[in-house]
Amino acid sequence: MILTAHQPVYLPWLGLFHKIAMAETFVSFNRVQYLPKDWNNRNKIKTSSGNIWLTVPVLKSGHREKGIDEIEINNAIPWQRKHWRSISLNYSQAPFFAEYAPYLEGVYEKEWKYLSELNESMLQWFLDALGINVQFLKASGLDFKGTGSELVLNMCEQLGADTYIFGALGRDYAKVEEFESRGIAVEFQDYNHPEYPQRFGSFASHLSVLDLLFNCGPESLNVLMSGQEQLV
Repeated sequence: MILTAHQPVYLPWLGLFHKIAMAETFVSFNRVQYLPKDWNNRNKIKTSSGNIWLTVPVLKSGHREKGIDEIEINNAIPWQRKHWRSISLNYSQAPFFAEYAPYLEGVYEKEWKYLSELNESMLQWFLDALGINVQFLKASGLDFKGTGSELVLNMCEQLGADTYIFGALGRDYAKVEEFESRGIAVEFQDYNHPEYPQRFGSFASHLSVLDLLFNCGPESLNVLMSGQEQLV
């Protein structure tokens, strides 16, 4: 079984979906520590005046001691209205906006308490919209032990994985020899970002998957998987 995992992030970029598509089982690492100014609660979209951040405000009291699944959204700030307005204003003329808009509008009409709940719900919808079929598990419902490379190895052993896909940064901490001694192969993703038709001038990469879906629709999965080299 090929396994990969990632912490729940907001409006993910294409590389995450490529990594998930290469696996058979995906674990949402929602028990790791929340990282401020990371991708947990923000991502970028393209506008006529350049790329902008969409950031979900969170309650910051004690957030450095909490897992991502414990981080609450600060709904005193009208972030839903701002995000949906920014998305609809800049993508309403994109070829496939109408196909995905109803779901997204519903997301921004709902009040979400926890950041991970929002991120995981949207991720599952994105996977379905792209046509990526994997077993989706949450770390909060399991009992993985350790930290760093040891945590990943324990997860692999508990779930019966024989291959684990790390992101490119996994090279910095993965203890490959320990995986191999347990009969678990290790692969590292190096994502080659594709280009595709886009509004507002020259191509901009590393945006939210929303940009791809609105511009490419049913071809989105073919686009994000194109031009990729074999995992090593």
